[in-house]
Amino acid sequence: MNRGIWKYADWMAPVAPSARLTLGEGNTPLVKSRRLGPGVGLENLYFKLEFTNPTGSYKDRFACAAISDMVANGKTECIATSSGNTGAALAAYCALAGITCEIAIVEKAPEGKLRQMLAYGATLYRIRGFGVDSRTSDRVVECLRSLSARPTAQMQISAFAYCPVGMTGVYSIAHEMAEQVTTPIDHVFCMAGGGGFALSIARGFDQLVAAGRISRSPRLECVQPFGNDTIAGPLKSGQTFARTVECTTRISGLQVPQIIDGNEALIACRETGGTGHVVSDEWVFEVQSRLAKEEGLFAEPAGSMAVAGALQAAREGLIDPRATVVCPISGSAFKDPTSLEAMTRNSSCPLIELSELESRVDAAMQ
Repeated sequence: MNRGIWKYADWMAPVAPSARLTLGEGNTPLVKSRRLGPGVGLENLYFKLEFTNPTGSYKDRFACAAISDMVANGKTECIATSSGNTGAALAAYCALAGITCEIAIVEKAPEGKLRQMLAYGATLYRIRGFGVDSRTSDRVVECLRSLSARPTAQMQISAFAYCPVGMTGVYSIAHEMAEQVTTPIDHVFCMAGGGGFALSIARGFDQLVAAGRISRSPRLECVQPFGNDTIAGPLKSGQTFARTVECTTRISGLQVPQIIDGNEALIACRETGGTGHVVSDEWVFEVQSRLAKEEGLFAEPAGSMAVAGALQAAREGLIDPRATVVCPISGSAFKDPTSLEAMTRNSSCPLIELSELESRVDAAMQ
């Protein structure tokens, strides 16, 4: 029986077994690159397919732990914020638990993600300037704190700074990676918005090292777009702290101009020997398309970010060609219909007559 992420319950924040929800999250495949990796000289590039989770992203691991904790504590109102994937995951697990879900949405969230949240029954508010300006974003969080002060309510934001219990569910990715490879992992490339994902992976590997299950942590490599470079640039240049920015990236899901978990993520990546990688939006969109056409993997732009960073690093000679490299692909292309339309704008599916198909058959048989 698939117990979801609760296979790793001993490594997560404690939740009573009777309160543990699951939609079958976790246990996502790890597949080896057949074309993109060898194309840049990487012999052992792997993709961790987080888009196979129930709502199409790794955020199901967070939501599973977070909403289960709410059930255990008798909470009935989830007050959240999201750029898309977190909201969809929380809305799904709230629906499962019978908990109401109210979500403040970043201004530029893709319509596909909003529709998914609405389908689960969530109440949504898209707020002008949220996810663009750090001060507006901070004020939104303060409003949510006030709303969640009610005894029956709890705020859920996928970051250690706000919801550490839920974030322990993401540790399970590191545990699964370690079980799925036959040789030690040398690098894990992590996309970053607020930094919580990279920090979760780092802490998951720290648990495994402390328990003697692996001898060392892989290098955690932080990847961000130029238009939301809060962590990766400072990490690469040797700075001590993350920084706030004016967000200009078009990569939905990574439009996080605040620091949030950035300082802790920067330290965690540096302690593993990893560094920062800053990539252009255009390169991410190109990698998204190539993942589909060359690897058969249907990733959203944010889900393609780690791969974009790994391929760029390989071209720059920053990775040993024999190294074992893992890139989590965090979300499905179905999540971002605008990028999907752009990726396929030069393709079409014409309506033809049966006689035309028969003519094609005749030509092929000659």
